[in-house]
Amino acid sequence: MKLLENSSFEALSSRLCVETGESRILGRIESYSCKMAGDDKHMFKQFCQEGEPHVLEALSPPQSTSATSPSQLGKSSEDGENPLSDKCCRKTLFYLITTLNESFRPDYDFSAARAHEFSREPSLNWVANAVNGSLFSAVGEEFNSVGPELWNAIDQEINLQGCDIYSYNPDLDSDPFGEEGSLWSFNYFFYNKKLKRIVFFTCRSVSVLSGYGRDCLDNELDMELEDEEEMDGFTEDRFPRALCV
Repeated sequence: MKLLENSSFEALSSRLCVETGESRILGRIESYSCKMAGDDKHMFKQFCQEGEPHVLEALSPPQSTSATSPSQLGKSSEDGENPLSDKCCRKTLFYLITTLNESFRPDYDFSAARAHEFSREPSLNWVANAVNGSLFSAVGEEFNSVGPELWNAIDQEINLQGCDIYSYNPDLDSDPFGEEGSLWSFNYFFYNKKLKRIVFFTCRSVSVLSGYGRDCLDNELDMELEDEEEMDGFTEDRFPRALCV
């Protein structure tokens, strides 16, 4: 997995790191290539020792829905399986786990994650409504200017209509989403098999009392100050002070 440069995502991620009184919002959007090379191939071989890459594994029902997924309507549960459950092949599961590892390395290791911690989301509209609702509740009217730009940038990178959308619903024991002070989180993978690419959108809210996420906000402030200093220098270069004689 390789992180792909995307200036739009970097700018949006910066705007999604904000403090809202009692909580901090830490959002990040990243694009990854699914083409394997070097260490990825070695890890994939190890991963396949537990099952062939095309073997299907059961996922958990989407947590964002309390109703039946549209793709499951009309299906019975006579076989004893949860009618809301879905499946994906182990190769796709490997991509999802590796994306998590790349995004959070070196602080966290998700290699032990299992299929039941992931879900396939029922539709793009469902996910968009969940994301928009969470972020609007967190940051208020400010999100209205970010939302359309955010979804347009994701669509430009991944072609949303050609994606399967997965989510990660952790057990909260050994990852950043279960640490003290965490209030809520979402983690979505927009996987375009044809493009061999995943866009990962992760966001969490943490209590300001925990102190977690302060570094992220400090880094954003430092970047803004650097930009202002560069603009000040540019202005001084164009309009030099008069020399005293």
